[in-house]
Amino acid sequence: MYLHELKLTNFKNCESADLLLSSKVNCFVGLNGAGKTNILDSIYYLSFCKSFFAATDKQNIRHNQDFFAIHGVYSHDEKDDELVSCVQKCDAKKSFRFNKKEYDRLADHIGKFPLVMISPYDADLINGGSDLRRKFIDGVISQFDPLYLNALLKYNRAFLQRNTQLKRFAETRSFDRELLRLWEDQLTQHAADIHEKRRRFIDGFLPIFQHYYEIVSGGTEKVNVDYQSRLDEKPLNELFEESLMQDRYSGYTNVGIHKDDLGFSLDGHPMKRFGSQGQQKSFVVSIRLAQFEFNYERIGYKPILLLDDIFDKLDDQRVMKLVRLVGDDHFGQVFITDTQQQRVERLFENTGIDHKIFEVEKGRIKEIGGGDGLL
Repeated sequence: MYLHELKLTNFKNCESADLLLSSKVNCFVGLNGAGKTNILDSIYYLSFCKSFFAATDKQNIRHNQDFFAIHGVYSHDEKDDELVSCVQKCDAKKSFRFNKKEYDRLADHIGKFPLVMISPYDADLINGGSDLRRKFIDGVISQFDPLYLNALLKYNRAFLQRNTQLKRFAETRSFDRELLRLWEDQLTQHAADIHEKRRRFIDGFLPIFQHYYEIVSGGTEKVNVDYQSRLDEKPLNELFEESLMQDRYSGYTNVGIHKDDLGFSLDGHPMKRFGSQGQQKSFVVSIRLAQFEFNYERIGYKPILLLDDIFDKLDDQRVMKLVRLVGDDHFGQVFITDTQQQRVERLFENTGIDHKIFEVEKGRIKEIGGGDGLL
């Protein structure tokens, strides 16, 4: 499965584009701010129904325009082409269609076109808050397990309802323990399923991640990912009883799978404090490559891989090793952005990797090169 054609209208700084893409590697080169990352974000939209970057869809409408549109045509070896469309108007809700039929629930689209994005923002996985690490683990599992995504959505709704009830008790100076338990029963049921699937995911994911870190880093350091959850200690309903007074005081649910975290370590020490910039870069790139591998093993076909400006802080040897790795037949379609056209052209010399190179300038995109990498 690969993205054969991409059409953009008024998406961010791109007025119009109609691109025919390589089934293997597509490179977008241009200065910072030219719009390279916007192209990758449009492809991300087609898989996840939302932007990788912007908090609201309407922020992605080109300045002084009334709408944006993204259309993608996906080709398969064994079935007809499939069309995915996303249209956002200023005065209407987002329209998302698969083969011209609009979805009732956007969640039903997640997983149809699996995708992994490697971005400079991935450094936040190490240095940012626990919510980013939970978002990572939820995003991976949801692409191949719709039951997990459904449980997560139901948990989040019950979580918001319990918080609303706690705040209402505080405002009215009242309390009804049984009413609170109605939401706790739902939270406990869904939390058990989510916790178990997160635990199984890490058990299967860790050796794959360690394998890719060894390849990318070329080093001998031992890396680890540790799933941290209080549900390892006892069931959630018992934790609710213990935290009840704190919850009533704060008006917030202080225990549950929404507090889980991942611990990242290098040779037994926290990666955040002891990892160099190069080691942290290798760490997050390896996490995303392992995400690709994990999903590939479970869904049976290759996710699309987006590499956004990831060559910064990697030496030339690691860059070449990474390009040859993702250009291998084991990986599917790959999209790369870089500021240096000459570096991209040099990377693909004598590789035999089918590729196209596009120049991006102020939102305008044109094909400038490509081939099989052979002289």
